Amino acid sequence: MSKVILIVVDDPQSWPLEIEGVQLVAARDYITDPHYLTLRRVKIFNLCRSYRYQNLGYYVSLLAAARGHRVLPGIGALQDLKSPSIIRFVSEELDALIQKSFRPLRSESFTLSIYLGHNLAMCHAQLSLRLFKMFQMPFLRAVFVFNQKNEKWQLQNVQPIAASEIPDEHRTFAVAMVQEYFAGVRARTRTKNTGRFDLAILVNPEEADSPSNSRALKKFLCAAESVGFFPELIGREDFGRLPQFDALFLRETTRVNHHTYKFARRAAAEGLVVVDDPDSILKCTNKVFLAELLQRHKITVPKSLIAHRGNQEQVLESIGLPCILKQPDSSFSQGVLKVDSGRQFNEELGKLLQKSDLVIAQEFMPTDFDWRIGIFDRKLLYACKYYMASKHWQILKRTANGKQVEGIAETFPVEEVPLAVCQTALKAANLIGNGFYGVDLKQIGKKIYVIEINDNPSIDAGVEDRILKDNLYLEIMQVIMERVELKKGRKQ
Repeated sequence: MSKVILIVVDDPQSWPLEIEGVQLVAARDYITDPHYLTLRRVKIFNLCRSYRYQNLGYYVSLLAAARGHRVLPGIGALQDLKSPSIIRFVSEELDALIQKSFRPLRSESFTLSIYLGHNLAMCHAQLSLRLFKMFQMPFLRAVFVFNQKNEKWQLQNVQPIAASEIPDEHRTFAVAMVQEYFAGVRARTRTKNTGRFDLAILVNPEEADSPSNSRALKKFLCAAESVGFFPELIGREDFGRLPQFDALFLRETTRVNHHTYKFARRAAAEGLVVVDDPDSILKCTNKVFLAELLQRHKITVPKSLIAHRGNQEQVLESIGLPCILKQPDSSFSQGVLKVDSGRQFNEELGKLLQKSDLVIAQEFMPTDFDWRIGIFDRKLLYACKYYMASKHWQILKRTANGKQVEGIAETFPVEEVPLAVCQTALKAANLIGNGFYGVDLKQIGKKIYVIEINDNPSIDAGVEDRILKDNLYLEIMQVIMERVELKKGRKQ
């Protein structure tokens, strides 16, 4: 069944356009006619005169969400316009583009009118598109002011433009943008598969240490389609589009003070299934939390202490040398240091304490490899041995000229992995939740030590999928689909 596209307006008779393949509906009819309540796979474009609280335009977006219809703008987008924190976030996120767009101006303020991602002036084309993606309003007015103190432009506020408020000199342009936009929507709708739900996969093509290589991403897209999703790769500029999706799958390295965490939180707040959820990101990305959690639940870890400015000597005496210092939010071997002398310990710890009040100091435990056990939905998925880089104590070695050298990796059927490794990995991961985790462990004789638990673990084609092949991607997508169906309360 193809998607139904509706434009909802106050008075269809006064609407100037007739667009092929798009139905024009009166707002009052959409709200009161039972026919629209029963429709499925509907995309709504709410172009009412006003979105003011409890007006018809407001209720169109509110009821569309309740009916499971995709609506632009959504209620979340309307609320975002009122949030100073969201305005600040967008201003910071687009800072370089804002400065570039307004550098030639000599005024103290500037108002940018945006119609479905476009402005009359081509010099503001890129900024207009990014703001449209961020706020997901059909027509919006963004006000920028010049800050005399730091000599920079910043976004002050964003407001919707009701169809009735479009200036006469902009009307012809706005009409053309509507026609162009809906021509594109119809084309995209025709080329989509017959999936039941929309899945966003957050990626960053410029990321050096991406959790999935390009071949793996293609396999994820194919697997998503095969289980019934409309999958789409999205980037950080698509923050405002999250309410259009049913699920979000993160394939960009996560950090708490980062847009990946904001994406996860926004998606969870909008009712999407999120892998990994913001709670898992918060827990897994902080080594201090993990150290306390694992020790409290009596899971064996290398001897670890929390170092701060008041206990440096005691930590050094207790842990001994050489030892490992870990920045709490370290990832991909960055922010993890091996120190061999007391002087180096004090110097490196001092540097890390400038970034965080607490640092993990850990016993150095050399091994040829680490186990990586992949777990999703509290079930074992894959098992790898990640070997240390040649003549190095870590899996990943960064040379002085910036080159990265990785150790080799072996993948095993999980049933061939020592039982103690699998049981320890599951016990550790279950302390975090039912998300997608990669547990790193060291095996020394019969003893198993948990090194850390990673959210959003690596899945690279040719490495983690060597045993399960395409079934690895299918299993992950099937779990996400089951969660979406459960959240929707039905299997469609």
